[in-house]
Amino acid sequence: MADATLTRGRLSGARGAARRGGRRRSVRDAENVAGWLFVAPALIIIGLFVLLPILMALWVSITAWNGQGSPFTSSVEVVGLENYTRLFTEPGLAREDFMTSLRNNIYYVITVVPLQTALALGLAMIVNARLLKGKTFFRTAFYFPSVTSSVAISVVFLFIFANTGVINQLLGMFGVQGPAWFSDSRGVLHLLLSGLGIADIDNPPAALTEGGPFGLSWWEWLSGPSVAMCSIIALVVWTTSGTFMLMFLAALQNVPVSLEEAAMLDGANRWQRFKNVTLPALRPTLFLVLTLGLIGTWQVFDQIYVMSQGNPAKTTLTPAYLSYRTAFRDFDYGSGAAISFVLFLIIVVFTLLQRLLLRERGGRS
Repeated sequence: MADATLTRGRLSGARGAARRGGRRRSVRDAENVAGWLFVAPALIIIGLFVLLPILMALWVSITAWNGQGSPFTSSVEVVGLENYTRLFTEPGLAREDFMTSLRNNIYYVITVVPLQTALALGLAMIVNARLLKGKTFFRTAFYFPSVTSSVAISVVFLFIFANTGVINQLLGMFGVQGPAWFSDSRGVLHLLLSGLGIADIDNPPAALTEGGPFGLSWWEWLSGPSVAMCSIIALVVWTTSGTFMLMFLAALQNVPVSLEEAAMLDGANRWQRFKNVTLPALRPTLFLVLTLGLIGTWQVFDQIYVMSQGNPAKTTLTPAYLSYRTAFRDFDYGSGAAISFVLFLIIVVFTLLQRLLLRERGGRS
């Protein structure tokens, strides 16, 4: 009798547990359905206006479409990876222009990213100083260039760096003859080597001019940013540092004051407190700023379009502008799309590499 009662109790408990499990599953299913309903509009918009255009551009990159008609008709020639191989392996103007644009952009990236990051961090520390008066004014003044139209600022910089502009007038006050900034195609590293008497720009070393990777000589790879590109670099550093300053400022305001006070009690000077207390706390923000800076510098287009359009002598040509010019001026949409996807892969690789380096140094990013 007792065994029968115990068995009925177990069966009843099992049925109750099954009913509770069924109710939990039904609740979870309802929550899943509700969640998908909430995110469905965003997914549809992203799919239609982001994912679908990317897939369409990927298709265009393997065709020889010239912009006439639809790229999805049978009359459009499919060339496969020819548009990509032309950029790396086939000698010709396409590879030369692409490698020139890569060289220019590499110098642009390794110059702009450190400068804008250092300037943004310095401005953030100035605004975050306890004894600074008028913080709102300085924060607004430093951030204002970032929200101003890049086209308008580019036009202003064209006047500033003109032959009779402010920069050349200031140089003239010190007895220095300023260059014709946007007409000077010489690389600053070439100018430096020439000034030190190590090399002659007009007669470079034969060992550096006879060979080099991807169709450019070593002398061309080692030119450095041109004088014209340096003026664009100055513009971009000035206009982008304000946004990154706000990111650093938010991170600085979240650093516990007790940590700095403890370091002061231990006898740490200002540099030691910055190195051992402030900078480690800023590591996530530093990764964000470097990543956004890296992506932005590889995608530079509007300043190039307004100020130089790749001139002089293609020393300000960048992959983003080359993609635009190839597609919308030369009507070679396949090669233009291929350049944009190569640029996308370059950005992804450099971002992952940067994440790996920061993780190795700090243990995590």
